[in-house]
Amino acid sequence: MTSWVGRTAAEIAAAVREKRVTPREVVAEHLERIARLDGRIGAFRKVRAEAALAEADEVAAHADLGELPLAGVPLAVKDNLAVRDEAHLDGSAATPDTPADADHATVARLRAAGAVVVGLTNVPELCVFGTTDGVHGITRNPWDTQRSAGGSSGGSAAAVAAGLAPIALGNDGMGSLRIPAANCGLVTIKPGFGVVPAGIGHGDWFGMSENGPLATSVEDARLMLSVLADKGFENTAHGSPLRIAVSRRSPLVGTTVSRPYTNAVAQAAGLLAGAGHEVRRAEPPYPMSIGVTALRHWTAGTAVDAADLDPALLTRRTRVHAAIGRRFLSGVRAGDSRERLRARLTPFFAEYDVLLTPALAHRAPEAAPWHERGWLRNALAGSTYSPLTPAWNLTGWPAMSVPFGTLPSGTPCAVQLVGRPGSEAVLLAVAQTLETLRPWQRTAPVDRP
Repeated sequence: MTSWVGRTAAEIAAAVREKRVTPREVVAEHLERIARLDGRIGAFRKVRAEAALAEADEVAAHADLGELPLAGVPLAVKDNLAVRDEAHLDGSAATPDTPADADHATVARLRAAGAVVVGLTNVPELCVFGTTDGVHGITRNPWDTQRSAGGSSGGSAAAVAAGLAPIALGNDGMGSLRIPAANCGLVTIKPGFGVVPAGIGHGDWFGMSENGPLATSVEDARLMLSVLADKGFENTAHGSPLRIAVSRRSPLVGTTVSRPYTNAVAQAAGLLAGAGHEVRRAEPPYPMSIGVTALRHWTAGTAVDAADLDPALLTRRTRVHAAIGRRFLSGVRAGDSRERLRARLTPFFAEYDVLLTPALAHRAPEAAPWHERGWLRNALAGSTYSPLTPAWNLTGWPAMSVPFGTLPSGTPCAVQLVGRPGSEAVLLAVAQTLETLRPWQRTAPVDRP
């Protein structure tokens, strides 16, 4: 009997279209795996077993399966996006448990392409922090269950890494796709501003948050992004050589990047140079103030999202985060600091097509109840291990996390690719080159004893 767990979305959809397998068979196999393994991982806040099987049957009854690029593909959805007839709780006890009347635009597009929503995945409260834990449990890295999967799309990343779903939908306001993808060995892309419908929380964190895919292959990430954006992203991997800048340092003063991540960047740069690209060491002109700018926007975004919620039902770290952010609201809304950052970095990306950096600075923190710890401890933990992602939310430019090798602990390592506005296809092409030259293991061996 053929197993569809661990197969890519592209493989599954092709098999369904060719009627080598039914959507119900594929979904049922993934639901069985969720039931067997998710107690150890904590990826899902809610599993939609009966509803998913019914939806699989609806896909099978489609008049022309050939029209469905994601025919019968199980999909996990981050629990801050609306799924029809389900409540999205955003990781909090303060949010209303009210079923949504309609799908979020991104969910609707994925379902129209044939994907089947198998469940809603765990997030930290209001999707604020770099670890996924809270009132709905702790999400663990399937590669090492003693470590956090990262956040805030930690549940979605853990689901894909564990083979509980071949693809997942998440979003990224300060690195919330790229951080867990890097921890869990996945491919993700935070698209640039306006490429994919946002509609996240109350204002998308001032336009910094973007929805995007989590997948085990570049092909699946490209396929899912095409559906989300309602446009194609041509594979340009064999196009003209690119000018690639390589930076191994942290944008934040006083924050260092550990050797495994800097080594990964050096090795990736060597592969890209060998593939014919023009690769050069070059440091982006990050301003000294970038850490303060990121902190102001990060906290202010939470202040907006928490404004209508009962503070007594929020965890202490979230209350403090929102209270700090309220002081910065007027300045953040003006947008001047982001405009200055874009103006400072634009000449760099006129000279280079792609920036290659470490995805993270250190491995993820332990899987623990971080929501019971103080705000400062949480903020320092996040900024210490993931200082390289927020700049590209502030600019609104596309950025990817791409698996590349392993850490000494045996968990995945990753690099980050950044491009100018409109360069999503270019970044996917570079990621495709890295995947081809150094293939990575698609899913964690969580079902081994």
